[in-house]
Amino acid sequence: MPQDVRFDLPFDTPVSQHLEHARGRHLRWVWDMRLVRSQAAFEEYRSWDLPQAAARTYPYASAEDMVVLMNWFSLAFLFDDQFDTAQPDRADRIAEVARELIATPLRPADTAPRVVCPITLAWAQVWAHLSAGMSLTWRTRFAASWGRFLVAHTEEVDLAARGLAGTLSLAEYAEFRRRTVGIHHSIDAGERSRGFEVPAQVQAHPLMARLRDLAADTIGFMNDIHSFEREKRRGDGHNLIAVLYRERGCSWEEAADEAYRMTTKCLDEYLASEARVPEMCTELGLTDEQREQVRMGVEAIQHWINGNYEWALTSGRYAAAKEGPAASAELAGKGSLDDLLAV
Repeated sequence: MPQDVRFDLPFDTPVSQHLEHARGRHLRWVWDMRLVRSQAAFEEYRSWDLPQAAARTYPYASAEDMVVLMNWFSLAFLFDDQFDTAQPDRADRIAEVARELIATPLRPADTAPRVVCPITLAWAQVWAHLSAGMSLTWRTRFAASWGRFLVAHTEEVDLAARGLAGTLSLAEYAEFRRRTVGIHHSIDAGERSRGFEVPAQVQAHPLMARLRDLAADTIGFMNDIHSFEREKRRGDGHNLIAVLYRERGCSWEEAADEAYRMTTKCLDEYLASEARVPEMCTELGLTDEQREQVRMGVEAIQHWINGNYEWALTSGRYAAAKEGPAASAELAGKGSLDDLLAV
């Protein structure tokens, strides 16, 4: 299934006016932090155009915050690309680094990483800026979402190391994908990008929980469709189309069609649930100020659904045709040209 598969999304999202300014500073930071260590890796990373993704998903962030958000984006994507299923012994190191990344938001500010490598050093710096000015409630919520995301990734690596990567049922995969896509903490960061917080009673409400889950499912399945050719090239079975192909014994085309149907079903349910938000606000007796915070919280979800979709259509990360060192690395089962887990 080609990268440019289209979905009919009923909302548009703006693009940050700070994109170009922040892009230049971000790319310098990635190089200075040794998150890319060769010119080939730098060019491959630049082709992904993660700054565009950040500018679309956090369009109202300030110029300074946009740089921080771009820097944070790079960590999640580059850490994901450290997973090399051809090297099972790497699972222990990935788990060790993931534990450090999980622990960082739970420690006192400015605590130096105990596990030292480019990823952990960069995350300690980013978290100090990302958490600035936010309440303990928000920091705790973000940390929990971030932790679930990283634990899911270590589970993915562990399954591959034990030769079980292709054994998840469709239902198991859907639940797993909801965690590995990392949308819950990304939506949380939408609050940080505009300096507000969704009231705690709203976050605890079943409707808001369902909205967040449906957004994660929609984005995760869209991402699987757009990234399918890249992941098939890498031999990565962590993809909805691959799971459907295996479980149902159908053709690749039939699996892709079913993946598309499942994605649009999630989107339709999300939109129906979003329409019930005013009812929830009335039920909870929210003030006008709290209702505005909820409105921006829902808008943050919309920015992620549409912004991530628009970025994925053109990102070099999911390009079907690859040439040069990047293609060689992927064909060898490696997602990244540089080892970022070593000191």
